[in-house]
Amino acid sequence: MGNDNSTLLLGSGCDPKQCGSDVLAFVGDGVFGLLVREYLASQSNAHAAQQHSRAVAMVRCEAQAEYMKRLLPHLTEEEEGVFRRGRNYHTSHSPRKSTAAYHSATGLEALFGYLYLSGSTERIRELFEYCKDETVPEE
Repeated sequence: MGNDNSTLLLGSGCDPKQCGSDVLAFVGDGVFGLLVREYLASQSNAHAAQQHSRAVAMVRCEAQAEYMKRLLPHLTEEEEGVFRRGRNYHTSHSPRKSTAAYHSATGLEALFGYLYLSGSTERIRELFEYCKDETVPEE
């Protein structure tokens, strides 16, 4: 995974190996949210309110935890390590629901943040394919 800054929106990056799990998850949250919005926009011409409801369903921690179950068998050893680092990151934030789902979702976000900051946009899209099927609630 080379760090090709030309694939980053701002064209400059940081070394994701030097970033904390919280920073990777912070970036990955935005990356994953944008992927969800792009996906939903390409699937339907529904009103923004409907799209927002679908997006919320796809980015909530329980959904992201389910996506990680699908992704794990397809991860490289390095990617799995990034996921585990993110999953095991301890925060003072208390999740409202499942602690396990919250930690798994944080791991997913850390993984997507790591891949983005590494310039691995093709790999991000490849992994996101596993998150798309059977996840969008009916209108």
